[in-house]
Amino acid sequence: MAATYTCNVCGMSVNMTCAKCDSELVHDTLTKADGSTVAVSKCPEGHGKIKSPMCCATDMTCNA
Repeated sequence: MAATYTCNVCGMSVNMTCAKCDSELVHDTLTKADGSTVAVSKCPEGHGKIKSPMCCATDMTCNA
């Protein structure tokens, strides 16, 4: 299932795909050395990952 990110302020939503393979990016979480977490979208084929998108100056939340 594709990761759908939604802005809690204005309601805008986005889906993202990998430009290398056209796969839908999936939601994941990275745990940093200090124990805090960062939401990311990653290619299920291993082509990379990006930080979750922002809108209205806040991180968008994911339905996954």
